[in-house]
Amino acid sequence: MAFRIITDSASDVPPSLIEEYDLHVIPTPVTIDGTDYFDGKTIFPDEFYEIQAQGKDIKTYHVSQFMFQENFEPYAKAGDEVLYICFSTGIAGTFQAANLAKEAILEDYPDFKITIIDSKCASIGFGLVVSKLLQMQKNGADKDLIIEAAEFYCKHMKHAVVVRTLDYLYKGGRLTRTSAVAGTVLDIKPIIELDEDGALNATEKVRGWNKAIRRLVDIVKEKGNDLDKQVLGCVYGTEKESMEKAKQMLKDECNVKGFLDSRIGCAIGAHTGPGIIAVMYLDQVNEKYDKYLD
Repeated sequence: MAFRIITDSASDVPPSLIEEYDLHVIPTPVTIDGTDYFDGKTIFPDEFYEIQAQGKDIKTYHVSQFMFQENFEPYAKAGDEVLYICFSTGIAGTFQAANLAKEAILEDYPDFKITIIDSKCASIGFGLVVSKLLQMQKNGADKDLIIEAAEFYCKHMKHAVVVRTLDYLYKGGRLTRTSAVAGTVLDIKPIIELDEDGALNATEKVRGWNKAIRRLVDIVKEKGNDLDKQVLGCVYGTEKESMEKAKQMLKDECNVKGFLDSRIGCAIGAHTGPGIIAVMYLDQVNEKYDKYLD
């Protein structure tokens, strides 16, 4: 019997991590002009952002109960135990659908052991959690300690996000037309963070893209703990140069241990547009778990 750590594609885990650990990533569905695609399986960031720039109709929906059952059942049949780290309930209904699938599978496989954790994180926020758990497992941590660490890391993972344009937030109903128009005229860039319920909130407004990048770095410096001991999660849509600028500032000013880099996929990018960069970091570290990290 194996103990398997799995996640979904809203975690934006980089392909290198998937390959290194043979990580099972459940793809998030996205509909483009009425056709279904699956994030990280049948559509990838470069193609997605090209399609988005063409103005096509894009909608996302969370992984369904049926999809989860398809992904969970092979583990139940094999007698494996599973830890699934899922997309925040503050953004999508993934956690509820996963638990409905769990209940259905337990009717046929009552001995199946699966722990489902609501990460209350988005993108590489919980991708970084998964990375840490996989490293812990590789370095000999037992499953109980890994599950304990998962709860800790999800609780203390913080997100600092900035978007270049307000258009997509308006299209997604997260901004009024008046706010979007006024913000565009004034060159306003919202700083977005996740609250304790894992919901996206615009916490500040900054004028100008360069000032927004500066503020994003300052938030990490203000709220992060022992940044010199941390690997930070860094993601972008198409703004690679801006992301590299923020990383260099964090490296120079905080001497951070390293970065886990990736791209924003469909689950988040459909609602923010391509002009997004984000840094994920911990507001608390714990040597009990960190001693198992490379």
